[in-house]
Amino acid sequence: MNPKLRTLDRYLLRQMVPPFLVALGAMLVALLLERLLTLFDYLASAGSSLSTCIALLTDLLPHYFGIALPASLCIAVFLTIRGMSDNNEIDAIRAARISLIRVSRPFMLIGCGLGFASILLYGYIQPVARYDYRAGFYVAEHTGWAPHLQAGMFASTSNKAMMTADKVRHGGSTLGHIFIREVTDHSTVHIITAEHGLLTVSQAHHRTELDLWNGQIVDEPPETAPDTAPHVTHFGHALRIIERQEHDTTFRSRGADERELTLFELAKDLRYGVHGIEYRTLRAEFDFRMARALAIPFIPPLAVALAISGKRRRSIWGLLAVSGILVGFDQILMFGHSLASLGKLPIWLAIWTPEALFCGACLATLLRRSRGSWRRRLLHKT
Repeated sequence: MNPKLRTLDRYLLRQMVPPFLVALGAMLVALLLERLLTLFDYLASAGSSLSTCIALLTDLLPHYFGIALPASLCIAVFLTIRGMSDNNEIDAIRAARISLIRVSRPFMLIGCGLGFASILLYGYIQPVARYDYRAGFYVAEHTGWAPHLQAGMFASTSNKAMMTADKVRHGGSTLGHIFIREVTDHSTVHIITAEHGLLTVSQAHHRTELDLWNGQIVDEPPETAPDTAPHVTHFGHALRIIERQEHDTTFRSRGADERELTLFELAKDLRYGVHGIEYRTLRAEFDFRMARALAIPFIPPLAVALAISGKRRRSIWGLLAVSGILVGFDQILMFGHSLASLGKLPIWLAIWTPEALFCGACLATLLRRSRGSWRRRLLHKT
C-alpha cells in the first residue's frame, strides 16, 4: 500500500475516535438516565437496596450499548468528514486524485470490526443479560416488600405482633416513637418502645428487618404467673425480624423467550426444534440479529456521502437525513421482525429486503457523490 494512503488512514481514524467515544458515552448516559430514575423510584418504594438497582442497570448496559454503537459510529464519521470538508481538507484529498470511496475505506473497516463485535453483542451478551435483568427484577419484586407504615397506623407484622409509629418519613422506612406489642409462644407479652427505627429489607436473608435505637423492652409475665414482676431491658440498638409471608423467589430457567437464546442455541433449536416456540419465531429472531450486525459496515459510506456540504452554506440537512434514514431503517427492521415472527410475511421479504435496500442505498449514495465530485472537477478544468 502507498505510504501516503496509510498515513491518510491513520489520520482519518485519529480524527474519528474522539467523537466516537464522546458520542457513545453521551448516548449511553442518556439512554440509561430515564431507566435509572424509574428503577430507583420503584426499588426505593419497594425497600430494595442500592446494589440491586446497580445490578439491574448493569444488565441493561448490553441492550443500550447495541443501540448506541451504530449511532455513535454514524455521528463520529459524519462529524469527522464535515469538519474536514469545512477546513478544505476534502478538497485537498480530491486534488490528490483520492476518491471518497477510498476515504471511506478505513471507516468501513472499523464498521466491519464493530459489526463482528455486534454479532457477539446481539448473539451472546444481550440474551444472557436480558435474562439476568428479568431474573433480578423478579427477585427484587418478590423480596423487596416492606410493610411501609403511615403515622399513627397500626400494622400487624404477624399473627401475634402489632406495631405503630408516631412519626413516619422517607416513604415509610424511617420511623420515630415506635411501639411494638408481641406475644410469644409461652404467652409472654413483649412491649417494645424506641425513639427511632429504620425499616429495611435484607437481600441475603430475604426478610424485612427493623433496626431500633434508644428504647426499652418490657416483658410482661403470663396470666399463669400473676405475682411475677415485669422485666424491663434498656437498649441502645436492637434488631427485630419482621415476619412476613415467604415468596417463591426462584425464577424460571433461561430459554422460555427466544430473545434469551444465544445464536448457537437458536441454531440448535432451529435444527431440532424446541417446545413452546414456533420455528418461524426462532428463524425471525436469528435473521433479525444477523441483519442488524451486517448493516453496521454500511453506515460509514452513508455518513461520508451526506457529510459533505457546500462551502457557502452549512446546512444541517445532511445530519437530519442520515439520522432519519438510520432510525427509519431500524424501525422497519423491527416491524419486519414482528411480522415475520407472526407469520404475516416471509422472512426474506420482512427482514432481508429492507436490509438489501439499505446497504445498496448507502453504497449508491457514496458512489453518486464520488462521481459527482469528479464531474465537477472536469467541468472546472474545461
